[in-house]
Amino acid sequence: MFLIKDRIVLSMSMIRFISGMIEFTAALLMFKFNSRETAFQINSFLALVGPTVMILVTSLGLIGLAGKFSLLQMGVIIVGVTLIFIGMKL
Repeated sequence: MFLIKDRIVLSMSMIRFISGMIEFTAALLMFKFNSRETAFQINSFLALVGPTVMILVTSLGLIGLAGKFSLLQMGVIIVGVTLIFIGMKL
């Protein structure tokens, strides 16, 4: 099927796969409970999962690319990720 030689890529894809399964399970639970309040609570939980997954996958990507970027490029990437989180809070 797929041949993945890089452990970082495998880790990143597995985290995203698990995140997708959490999202899918949450949707099924919303259908099962059929309640606006419960759906809102489940959605609130997902609001915590999304940024956590993004941080983990981005961190793994940066670790994997650390040797390929200059210190300036790494700094720009870190500033960019930080700005994403600042933008989400505004």
